[in-house]
Amino acid sequence: MMATMRSCLMSTILLLPYDIHQPNNFVNSLTLIDHRSHFGSTTRSNINSNTVVSMSPRKHYESGSSSTTINNRNARSRIETNEDNHIQTKGVGVDRDLTADWVSEAFNKPDAANRLDVSLQNYLRSFEDHQQDDAEINTPMEAVVGPSNVLIYDTSLRDGTQGESISVSCDDKLKIAAQLSEFQIDYIEAGWPGSNPKDAEFFARARTELSSDTRSKLVAFGSTRRKRIDAKDDTQIQALLDAETPTVCIVAKSHLWQVTDIIRATPEENLEMIHDSVSHLVSNGRKVFVDLEHFYDGYGHNATYALQCASTAARAGASGLVLCDTNGGSMPWTIDTITRDVVSQLGGRDGVTIGIHTHNDCGMASANSLMAVRSGAGMVQGTMNGIGERTGNADLCTIIPSLALHGSSNLTCRDSLSGLTTLSRFVDETMNRSPVTSAPFVGASAFAHKGGLHVAAMERSPDSYQHIDPTAVGNEKRVLISELSGRQNILDKIREAGVLFGDTHEQSEVMSERANAILERVKLLESIGYTFEGADASVHLMILHATRGYCPPFSVLDYSAQVFDSNMDSASRVMRKQQQQRQKQIEDDDSSVVIQRASPTARATIKIRTPNVDAKHGDELYTDRLEAADGKGPIDALGTALTNALKSSHPLLSQSVIIVDYKVRILDPKTATEAAARVMIEFKNVETDTSWTTVSVDRNIISASLNALVDGFEYALIEDHSECMLCDDFFDWEQ
Repeated sequence: MMATMRSCLMSTILLLPYDIHQPNNFVNSLTLIDHRSHFGSTTRSNINSNTVVSMSPRKHYESGSSSTTINNRNARSRIETNEDNHIQTKGVGVDRDLTADWVSEAFNKPDAANRLDVSLQNYLRSFEDHQQDDAEINTPMEAVVGPSNVLIYDTSLRDGTQGESISVSCDDKLKIAAQLSEFQIDYIEAGWPGSNPKDAEFFARARTELSSDTRSKLVAFGSTRRKRIDAKDDTQIQALLDAETPTVCIVAKSHLWQVTDIIRATPEENLEMIHDSVSHLVSNGRKVFVDLEHFYDGYGHNATYALQCASTAARAGASGLVLCDTNGGSMPWTIDTITRDVVSQLGGRDGVTIGIHTHNDCGMASANSLMAVRSGAGMVQGTMNGIGERTGNADLCTIIPSLALHGSSNLTCRDSLSGLTTLSRFVDETMNRSPVTSAPFVGASAFAHKGGLHVAAMERSPDSYQHIDPTAVGNEKRVLISELSGRQNILDKIREAGVLFGDTHEQSEVMSERANAILERVKLLESIGYTFEGADASVHLMILHATRGYCPPFSVLDYSAQVFDSNMDSASRVMRKQQQQRQKQIEDDDSSVVIQRASPTARATIKIRTPNVDAKHGDELYTDRLEAADGKGPIDALGTALTNALKSSHPLLSQSVIIVDYKVRILDPKTATEAAARVMIEFKNVETDTSWTTVSVDRNIISASLNALVDGFEYALIEDHSECMLCDDFFDWEQ
């Protein structure tokens, strides 16, 4: 009797496993339906407390006058009857009384299971017939199938902002969305309007502040409706509609364990949530994509249920099914196998595009995305520069050029590819991130060459050590200078500096000799701690100073710096400074004059010499100038004094050039206070938005800092002019 009752319940509950951690047991419970059958938008049992039935691997049954419960720790699915022991089940346009007093019969009449099977199959046929009607009403976009055609879906403004230390204002999101649209990204997921005021503000402002072309690409993100509520009554579903974007994307659970243990819904209830949410959004004129969260892991756990979630979304009218490697633990071969299976069963049918969404926890996000495209996925979700939660999302700056240049895929943004590096750096700058120099395709080091043999080979053919032409993605080739460099590295830098020696054999020999001399100087300097890989400005100046006739725009004749303080207790100085900041303005006893207690700790003097460009015959060729300045330290005082000395003849330095970074590294700490220090200073011209870096090494940290500072100013003046000044001895040499 008990075995018969148990069989009856297995047929009834449909999607309840004996043990969700044993997929085979679950598959055996699905004999009544195939992978295309699923429940409708409002299918659920009326909740009442008279009778509760749940499947369990434990044979523990409790019976009483008003309730019967079979416990299940993992699968919390339940079917409950009303006061008359009837199950009233609502499908999509279907109201059926499945059975009368079926629970009592299951305990007392062995043949009840047969009659229940028949009743249940009739219900499923009615439900599937109605879904066929849904399919005729919902006409999503034509399917896109990879690898020949691929849509690019950017989620930098939503999923990308979940990365650590990433935060963007609404203004910034509007700027980035406009740039993504200009680059011809197909879909721009801009936020979750139902989750925070900033995203709601974005969609409201987008209606008037973004172009119609950009608005047509915007996607509002959300989730399926909540449990035990219709989609039409769910506030976050309504927020998706209020965003007024042509496309919405909702996340849905597709992993059985995630359904039962994380959101604690029944398997069929999750299917109802998917169908109800998609059909409601589609009926309101939206194109709908469904992110099937944890799909690859869920497929491995129970493929039948994962596919049923996908099929449910497709039947409800979804235009795209996005398979998610949410935890980032899948390998490319797994992605290939599962994606091919989904594409073969659902891809293209009813116009369904299969997409891919990966995370980079194993460093496989981009590889997995490309593999999915190769397996038939027609849409890739990712972020600019791979930003995102934990270790990031799939990097579109890698995926887009890989598909376009190596995969020969048709992309809408293919013609914009030369702007990829600019877009990448714009997003980083707007999000206040430092660009990753080693990033493929768009990083500053992506096409940087250091080894002498490599550079020599590339002089004959750029293809010898580059997989593409850097200009194809808006980047450039760089030749690095270090002790590993060869003569060809220096020769390339000489040409970049615009130093011409002529084409004759004798002139070529002179240039070759100069290159060897510069190379030996580089190796000597790097042996004492210099590094020129990130200091191209210093290399540029080294080449100019090695060129006969070059006349620098100024030179430092001498300098001095004094440091003074009245309190040598560092902790007291900090406390005193904080107190001064809290009370930095006081009134004089006899007037309302405001006195600010700010005390400089250093004073510097510097003497410079500048050439008189407009000097006539008999005039002085040079002008010497002495300046002094106070500062909050010796380097600050010297920098101020140098700027003051030069600003009359070179106003650019005080108006446009700023220091954006100052780094000091001790090279040989074992020598204690005698240690050499390496100073690197990064400058920026705010008018041209160009940056450069200089380097200097000295056991006197003040001298090292001043040398790097002088080089930075000299480079700024050279770059501001199309030509360099030449000294008299150059003309004598030419004669």
